Amino acid sequence: MSGAREEVLARLRAARDAGAPRGGVPPVPREYHRSGSLEPGGREVLDLLVERVEDYRARVLRAGTADEVAAAVARCLDEAGSRRFVVPADFAQEWRPRIGERELVEEHPSAPLAVPELDALDAVVTGSSVAIALTGTIVLAGGGPGQGRRALTLVPDHHVCVVRASDVVETVPEALARLDPSVPLTFISGPSATSDIELDRVEGVHGPRRLDVVVLG
Repeated sequence: MSGAREEVLARLRAARDAGAPRGGVPPVPREYHRSGSLEPGGREVLDLLVERVEDYRARVLRAGTADEVAAAVARCLDEAGSRRFVVPADFAQEWRPRIGERELVEEHPSAPLAVPELDALDAVVTGSSVAIALTGTIVLAGGGPGQGRRALTLVPDHHVCVVRASDVVETVPEALARLDPSVPLTFISGPSATSDIELDRVEGVHGPRRLDVVVLG
């Protein structure tokens, strides 16, 4: 057995030495497009984001002011029947809907809610870090402003997410350039969904089965 092991290792070393240039690993070619043709936050890129997000069976509402954001969030919650909802403690006050008959829960980093507590809530409302128009993807950075920790947006069945127009870019490379790879990142492309071998679609398996996006700007 040790002889076979040594032979395999010897072949690997020989292949490594034969293929590696002197001085180390060769540079990785990056010939793909690093930026898009649409202006970040512009009308065209926002329209493209809305189109792609809706293709994923998510709903998009547009808002021009903070007051309109709060009203849109309230509408999303009410139409879904989501009465008990959670927000990160640093979620913008001006984006929060009037409580009324709803119950608001704040999650503080020092006192995270347990999974059963999150599961008992109807919805979660957060902000976002960046949105990718070309793929209809919204990215949340764990611990980012108004975004909370990753588990916060994976357990409740309904997610209402606010996206600033200034955070919308056209392509994935543009989005990655704005993100910190050292923190947990959640990429959201529509409600959670999967299909079995017969291609029967099932929603809500790996996260919220309902996604509402409020675009500010």
